[in-house]
Amino acid sequence: MSQDDTSRESAAPTGAPSAPRRSAAAAPTRRGGGTLALALLLALLALAGTGYVGWQQWQQTRHGDARSQTVAGLQQRVSVLEHTLAGVSSDGSSLQQRLDDAEQVNRSLRDELLSQSDRLRALESAVGKLSEKTLSGHDAMLLDDTESLLRMGQQRYALFHDAQGAAQAYAMAAQTLAGVDDQAFAGLQQDIQAERQALLQSVPANQPAMLAMLGQLRGEVPALPLKPLDQSSAPGHGAWARIGHALASVVSIRRDNGAPGAATDASLAHELLVLDLAQAQAALLAHDSTAAEAALKQADAGLAAWFDPQADGVKQARAHVGALLGQIKPATQVQLGAALSELRNLRAVHALSDAAVAPAPAAASSSHGAQP
Repeated sequence: MSQDDTSRESAAPTGAPSAPRRSAAAAPTRRGGGTLALALLLALLALAGTGYVGWQQWQQTRHGDARSQTVAGLQQRVSVLEHTLAGVSSDGSSLQQRLDDAEQVNRSLRDELLSQSDRLRALESAVGKLSEKTLSGHDAMLLDDTESLLRMGQQRYALFHDAQGAAQAYAMAAQTLAGVDDQAFAGLQQDIQAERQALLQSVPANQPAMLAMLGQLRGEVPALPLKPLDQSSAPGHGAWARIGHALASVVSIRRDNGAPGAATDASLAHELLVLDLAQAQAALLAHDSTAAEAALKQADAGLAAWFDPQADGVKQARAHVGALLGQIKPATQVQLGAALSELRNLRAVHALSDAAVAPAPAAASSSHGAQP
């Protein structure tokens, strides 16, 4: 409130006539105070609005700084991402280049593998042909060995009557034939085994015992006593007896009982008997029953002619010889050669089939070469 208004209020109570003036003066004063209050209110409102606007501007400024910082950070991150993307794109291009190089390498490796597969296929066919040739050569060698063994057994039996040796040859032939891979020759085993069994059955079962008995007889021959060639006749009575006794000192007459002159020697007689027994033993080993029987009969004749028939050893020896003669049986002839003939026929047929199949690959190769 101003000083004029204060002075006016203090001077008003002094007189009554001045009351209307005070009221009239108070009305403008009230109107001036309301204006002032309104002005103050407006000033306050303006001040509040200015503060609000400043506050808003401050908030906007602060948010703008935050946004700018955020934008700067985003720009920095975008630049980092751009650098990263640039690196990734460079890595991708290098990776793509590597993939292209790997694809080229794979293509070249695929081509090389295809060529290697072709080479391997050709090598397999060559090895197959070589193995076929090797197997055929191996089978041919085994078949040659089998044929040789069969022929050997047949000739051994024909020349020496050695059924045991021939059976062993046939057994070796069967074992050799078992190694042949071609099944066309499998049926030949039955023919070989049949002829081998026939050979084994033709061998006498008592041959070892007969050979042992002949060996024992040969050892006992030197101890056998010879037959006495000079037998003194009983002294007779009469003229002729006296004449013979008188001439005995001048003329000596001896008898040899039909034996050779050389057999009168004891050692020679024993040696001849030993030779007869040895001949019989050799004939048995050769499976020649005829020769063995003839040798035993000659030995028995020698025992009867040269040795003392009253001696126990001679009797026992003649009994053994007679037993051997009773045990000797004529050998049964075995017909050999069927297996050998079958083998030769099979080989001939096999050779003809191979010769018929051989021109086919040549024709196929020529027709293949004629194609463009």
